[in-house]
Amino acid sequence: MNSIVIDKDTSSADLDRLAQIAQDVVALARAKGASASDVAASVDLGLSVGVRLGEVETVERTRDRGVSVTVYFGQRKGSATTADLDPKSIEQTVEHACAIARYTEADPANGLADPALLARTIPDLDLWHPWDITPEEAIRLGVEIEEAGRRFDARINNTDGAAVQVGAGMTAYANSNGFIGTERGTHHSLSVALIAEDDAGMQRDYAYDTVRRASDFASAESIGRKAAERTVARLGARRLSTRTCPVLFAPEVARGLIGHFLSAVSGGALYRRASFLVDHVGKSVFPSWMQIVERPHIPRGHGSTAFDAEGVATRDSDLIKDGVLARYILGSYSARKLGLQSTGNAGGVQNILVETGADDFAAMLKRMGTGLLVTELMGQGVSLITGDYSRGASGFWVENGAIAFPVEEITIAGNLRDMYSNVVAIGRDVDPRSHVLTGSILLERMTVAGE
Repeated sequence: MNSIVIDKDTSSADLDRLAQIAQDVVALARAKGASASDVAASVDLGLSVGVRLGEVETVERTRDRGVSVTVYFGQRKGSATTADLDPKSIEQTVEHACAIARYTEADPANGLADPALLARTIPDLDLWHPWDITPEEAIRLGVEIEEAGRRFDARINNTDGAAVQVGAGMTAYANSNGFIGTERGTHHSLSVALIAEDDAGMQRDYAYDTVRRASDFASAESIGRKAAERTVARLGARRLSTRTCPVLFAPEVARGLIGHFLSAVSGGALYRRASFLVDHVGKSVFPSWMQIVERPHIPRGHGSTAFDAEGVATRDSDLIKDGVLARYILGSYSARKLGLQSTGNAGGVQNILVETGADDFAAMLKRMGTGLLVTELMGQGVSLITGDYSRGASGFWVENGAIAFPVEEITIAGNLRDMYSNVVAIGRDVDPRSHVLTGSILLERMTVAGE
């Protein structure tokens, strides 16, 4: 069991071995008296290389293994995990889970997913693309990215380094209802952060790319150049006086706005009555032209999966239809707490697509006219209970549809309920580096606090 090593040639056999481990644990839990159980067995491998100013700073290989088991004695639940795939360690883990379950209180919402909802077929979503790169090659690639940024402008006189990260993982999930499912996937990333300086002071910015398949990366030159352009553009940043104005969220921060919505309609927040969108299914949240859908089966999608963390089949479905909330985001437990059915979202959402308009980024700036372009957000000033939103921000002041100057040390504030209803447009400049896919988002107005 300890010899599992993820490899592009042996991964199918390794998946089968993980599946057998998961099934064996289910049988073991039954033998120890559990009325039901589910198990996830996983292996993850990674390589991470960091360089700074042309020199190697870190080279790290990771190899994580784990078995997570949940057992039920009626409606009493116990969970335990181990990072050791040795049979004796796994048996002790099952015993720990059983001991916990015997002494916990029964909860009517506990239990496995409805067998009728479990995935029957598991399509190939093209998620497995191991990157055959050596540490030496990764170092050279990191140096190339950093050098591309450093030579862009003489004002770039320092860096926070470049990183090359390689990741591959596989998981087998089984439960006592007879479900067994396996998945494997890869995630790779390249990044660099640069520092520029002029008479007004120093500024820092970055660029990155993340993909399932290494051949889909942007070039090292373009990543370094983008980081440099972003960094130099921030030089001479000013503060703004306090005002109310339109705000355009760049795509990489716009997905955070969508993320707050997803959190507010997730089961845990709803059954605790800790969301400003409690009891909002069938009610308008966004403008009537806006659509948000979940698409779990996009080939090579960052959030693609055939089944959720409970084995429930994933499927395409609407979240926002013509501005109206179509459903919540639920696993089995939260669904039972609410008297509803799982939506296949145990463990979170899959690929979320925000339908875009026709305008590219330049057209979105022109549509805003004069206002604030936000490119970075800081702080955690968001309350899902009330919807109150207040975060530190930086970006650019825009006049007559063109960027006028960079801004920093400001705060943008509003309420998510109003912000969502006052969305003016969604750009077609979609950022593909996430499972939440949206273009830039233009809001009619927000309060901007500065000097």
